[in-house]
Amino acid sequence: MNTSTKPPATTPSPATSPSRATAVWALAGLVLLTVNLRAAITGISPVLGELRDAFGLSGVGVSVLTTLPVLCLGVFASLAPVAARRLGTEVAIAGSLVMITAGILLRVVAYAPALYVGTVLAGAGIAMGNVLMPAVIKRAFPRRVGSLTGVAMMLMAASGAIAAGLAVPLDHAGGWRLALAVWAVPSLVAALVWGPLAVRGRRAADVPDTPDAAHRTDGSLLRSPLAWCVAAFMGLASLMFYVLMSWLPEMMQDAGFAPATAGMMVSVMMIVGIPLGYLVPVFAARLRDQRVVVAAIGAVMVVGIGGMLVAPAAGWVWTITLGIGVGSAFPLAYTLLSLRSPSPSIAARLSGMAQTGGYLLAGFGPLAAGVLHSATGGWNVSLGLLLALIVPEIAFGLLAARPGYIRLGGGPLVEAKEIAVPATARTR
Repeated sequence: MNTSTKPPATTPSPATSPSRATAVWALAGLVLLTVNLRAAITGISPVLGELRDAFGLSGVGVSVLTTLPVLCLGVFASLAPVAARRLGTEVAIAGSLVMITAGILLRVVAYAPALYVGTVLAGAGIAMGNVLMPAVIKRAFPRRVGSLTGVAMMLMAASGAIAAGLAVPLDHAGGWRLALAVWAVPSLVAALVWGPLAVRGRRAADVPDTPDAAHRTDGSLLRSPLAWCVAAFMGLASLMFYVLMSWLPEMMQDAGFAPATAGMMVSVMMIVGIPLGYLVPVFAARLRDQRVVVAAIGAVMVVGIGGMLVAPAAGWVWTITLGIGVGSAFPLAYTLLSLRSPSPSIAARLSGMAQTGGYLLAGFGPLAAGVLHSATGGWNVSLGLLLALIVPEIAFGLLAARPGYIRLGGGPLVEAKEIAVPATARTR
């Protein structure tokens, strides 16, 4: 972020001024990392029928298989900052990509336990990549936090949509094994690209982010109200997305739309979010205060959920409205991980904390909505609950979007203008 205090006039070290070739290689690694953080999850749902027949899975077995990836994103997110501290961020990311590759390949073994173990392994790798990506952006591209977070969000959404769209054609062309195994290719390529970055990261000495007391990294994030606000906003934004992605087709069918049309609606909702995945982070990073963005997202979500309650027949209007809302909320939450962190190490820890709670909450959201539907025979109670949850989502979002950085070790919120950061470590 822009600061009012000029940085000390020192010559940047090689660790803080990477060569152009290194920066290009790191950018390629970042792009390849992001395209592998959704495909292994979204590519499995369209071939669930074939997997059920091939492995003789029960209804419970299929439900577990679809729930495992999201739960893994929460359970294993907390391990990523630990791995980054002990092994180095680059080594941890390279390892996460190897895990994704191994998990994808393990799922094509004709043995039911291997299908579940492979899903867990791939989910663990994706969780680590999710958490460490903001730290990579803040460390390698501190002046491009908004634009590169936007690129990452857009690529994640696009790759997930592509994987889901190609699953059935690949299944028809070569069977479910081809549909699943093909995504091991980009993850393996990404792991190979991150190999040299991991070697360089291990050889390079870690440079402290700043000597400023405001940038202490030895405190606990659990004592930071701002960290909890960011985590809560991300969790509620994730819950909204996964509930709608899971149940929007059923909601629209019950509103009178044909099954094919209802299925198309959830695809449109996700497609609407692709460009917003880029635009929202870029716009938010240019602002010192992101509260206006939070308020706008909240208003859009109220219109979308409220519209489904009072006029479900206008389903296409609410689908596009909700696509704008959920397609903006998660990218904003992801951007705040970097904007509220004064250093890459804190960004990694905040990302781990927020995504652990966020994805665990998101994993149980669809289950709760389904239980309420079964108990009441309709969707009004579930939609009413989602509408009520927009209130805390906006409240936590407004608190998380205030200008400033997380301060560890006690003390008030540190305003961005109070912190002098090196010229090579400015947010923008």
